[in-house]
Amino acid sequence: MGMPEAAPPARARFANREFRLRVVSALVLGAAVLGTLVVGGWAFALVWLVAGIVGSAEWLAMTRSEPLLPLLVATGTTLAALLAGALLGAPAWALALVLVLGSAVLAGLGRAPIRRKAVLGLLGGAVVALVPTLLRIDPAIGLVGPAWMFAVVWSTDILAYFTGRLVGGPKLMPRVSPNKTWSGALGGLAAGILAGTATVLVARGQGWDALPAVSAPVVALVSGLASILSQGGDLVESSLKRRYGVKDSGRSIPGHGGVMDRLDGFFAVALLAGLCLAALRLSA
Repeated sequence: MGMPEAAPPARARFANREFRLRVVSALVLGAAVLGTLVVGGWAFALVWLVAGIVGSAEWLAMTRSEPLLPLLVATGTTLAALLAGALLGAPAWALALVLVLGSAVLAGLGRAPIRRKAVLGLLGGAVVALVPTLLRIDPAIGLVGPAWMFAVVWSTDILAYFTGRLVGGPKLMPRVSPNKTWSGALGGLAAGILAGTATVLVARGQGWDALPAVSAPVVALVSGLASILSQGGDLVESSLKRRYGVKDSGRSIPGHGGVMDRLDGFFAVALLAGLCLAALRLSA
């Protein structure tokens, strides 16, 4: 009997064309997001408006919702109105009214099963488009809020990927996502806690953080929760893709698939950040 074939070196796992494409796409998108984060205003909002619209379009296509074009037009118009209202200082009730009216239009365009999916797509797009923008324009939060979100989500995603590939071990949820491991999940969690806490502490040291009452242990705890939610969002999206029989949500990002594939974890963290923002405004 011959000797078993040796496993490829760890370096080879990250030397293929797909991995290089993922890295280049991530660097380009990261530079665009961080650049507009510094600029703020309409430039930053436009990035998230596009992300919300494209993500909603991918959801409508993946769920085979018809009539696709009218549903997409209604979704995009509603999201644009929400972003414009937020940037122009519209009150919360006005934004809620726009969302209700947009949902009503979507509900009138399709049959009962389609209505629910279309409205869910709009709500998901609204979270992605609105939360980073609202955090950025809030004088008590500014660029620190979105920067914290990016730090947690990106570090969780990157370290979970590398730790899982290098360490391996027992699978996390093989029926949902066969490549994810417990080692990757724990590596991502540790990275999310460290990156999220460091981002806030550095911002505080530079005088950029307007929420000094939040202690470092609380920041670490919330960062850990956000990291777990980010990984949970990834698993939920994997489950949805299996349900609808697709490998990727789209092809808009080379090496990554679609916007939903790239923002599944970010969406979950945006929900948490949105709830925290609402709590802060109610307490004020």
